[in-house]
Amino acid sequence: MKLYDISVPISQALPVYPGDPALHMAERMRMRQGDPVNLLHISLGVHTATHMDAPHHVLNNGVTMDDVPLERGLGLARVLEFASDVQRIDGSALRRADLAGVSRVLFKTVNSALWRTARFAEGFVALTRDGAEYLVAKGIVLVGIDYLSVDAFDNKDLPAHHVLLTAGVAILEGINLTEVEPGDYELICLPLAIKGSDGAPARAILRSLPGDAVEV
Repeated sequence: MKLYDISVPISQALPVYPGDPALHMAERMRMRQGDPVNLLHISLGVHTATHMDAPHHVLNNGVTMDDVPLERGLGLARVLEFASDVQRIDGSALRRADLAGVSRVLFKTVNSALWRTARFAEGFVALTRDGAEYLVAKGIVLVGIDYLSVDAFDNKDLPAHHVLLTAGVAILEGINLTEVEPGDYELICLPLAIKGSDGAPARAILRSLPGDAVEV
């Protein structure tokens, strides 16, 4: 059984989505300078690095992060890999994918290579409205993507967000699937329980399956 940490480590070298709060990290106490402990201060937006979106992110009266069911991020997940020439994951692309037997999907794209640079990349691979609608119709409860948004950067209406979150589908953004082969895994993803928040940083792990998996 093998573990794959698909979380992106929080560091000053991370890209941040334009308009989001900047990431700041500073040592407030240092043992090497005589303090009794080391103490790091971090200031960041809740959609920094690997994070989960709550419905409240795009729905003003939507469910907040502390009320998103933990079960969304726990259980069988399928990693779907898309060719390097795929720029939009639409309904047509998803109809060609095998979604049988799973309710959580993680998209592995060329986005995973973008984590090598701190510069935000506007041209990342994203999900379309009809792609999101197809996933909802198939009963998917969690969608993960390997960059900072499921919606294209130039689509300010955020249609995929609206379709998924209105249906109660959890959105996991900012994962790195570079080392993960397509297939089925056990997903363990626990976002921070930030009361009243529209999202939260998360630690996301995939565990290889020793045999047939049982859906949680």
